[in-house]
Order: sequence, then structure tokens, then C-alpha cells
Amino acid sequence: MSLDRPVSRRLLSDEVFDRLRDSIVRGELVPGEKVKDGELAERLGLSRTPVREALARLADIGLVEAKPGVYTRITTLNRRDVEKALAVLRALDQLAIETAVPVMTEQDLQRMREANRDFERAVSANDTPAALAADDRFHAIPITAADNPVLSGIVEQLHPQIHRILYRKFSTLLGGRNTIEHHDALIDVCASKDARAAAELSGHHWSELGGHINKLFDTNQFTQAGTG
Repeated sequence: MSLDRPVSRRLLSDEVFDRLRDSIVRGELVPGEKVKDGELAERLGLSRTPVREALARLADIGLVEAKPGVYTRITTLNRRDVEKALAVLRALDQLAIETAVPVMTEQDLQRMREANRDFERAVSANDTPAALAADDRFHAIPITAADNPVLSGIVEQLHPQIHRILYRKFSTLLGGRNTIEHHDALIDVCASKDARAAAELSGHHWSELGGHINKLFDTNQFTQAGTG
């Protein structure tokens, strides 16, 4: 969804939030780039109020940082912040799976299989947005089954920080067979109703992802934008 397309009048602050969040994840608004509510409002064809509201929400989830009277800018990609977000996501995903497995239905498992096939097709086509959307659908199924609104809310808040990296380094982090095979293995363990084993398998996958991301930081593959 283009940042420059005019926004409808429906739920303006929500739509502006979604548009800006997606532009940050895709790298259209790059790390370190300064943004001004007036310029963004003009691009979106809006008043400043919904843009300011959206920027405040983006700051709450760590995608924007502001120094009052000095700048508002897109948060840079920081190793420590990413490590902290991954640690929380790993713990929450394990909790969700351990809680969900005893109550998951065959329909839930089938939806996970379908999401993984969509993910596999997107990987084959090198379609990053489709792959991330399919991966989100896959992981959302046990989170929904866990029926914990607090957990799902925190996961939703943290996902964009990780998606920024997944989007920029799709071929490195999602392009191989390992994620597809991990998904299939997780489905099998969930089907066996072994909640503890499923949680451990999920935690191992998140740890692998963290290791790959650390290697990218080690090799300076996240060039930051200037702040001028």
C-alpha cells in the first residue's frame, strides 16, 4: 500500500498508523530518517492531527523516536533492541504454543498447514510481503487458540520491529528450506498434543533466527540512513 495514496476518511489515525508502520517495515522510510508531521500530512492528504496521533503510537512500539523541539525520526536498527524484542517474542510464542496445544483442533492444524504452503510458495517466488503475511498467519493460529489477549497484544506490538529485518534480509533469513521444515515439524508435534515439546521446538527456531540476525549485525549488513 503506497504511502502517497490518499487516505480515506474512515478511522484516519488507524489507517495512517498502518500506512506508516508498513512503510517503515518495507524500508521506504529508512532508519534514521527525519520525518515531519506536516510533510507526511501533505503526502497523505490529511490534517496534521491523525498523523501526529499515528507517530505517537509508532513511538510507543519503538519504530519512531522523538526529541521534542529537535527531531522526530525513524528508529535505527539496534542490535540490543532487536535482541530484547526477540527474547520476549520467543518467550511469548512458547507460552502461546504450550497453552494452545491441548485445545487446538484439527481445523487449527489444517490452517497452519495451509499457511505454511502459502509461505513455501512465497519463498519460491521471492515474494517478501506474501512470505511475511503467511508466516504471521501461521504463528497467529496457536496464539489465537491460546486465548490470551494480553499475550496477543504484546506480540502484535513487537512484530514490526522484527519484520523490519526480515523484510530487508528476506533471502538470508527466510529463503531456505529450514523455516518451512520447522513449520511442518511444529505442526506434527502440535498434532501429537505434546505441548512441552512443541514449545521447546518453537524456542529453538526463535534462537536460530536470533543467531542469523546477530551474524547480519556482525557483518554490518544494516546500513543506517543519515539523520540530516
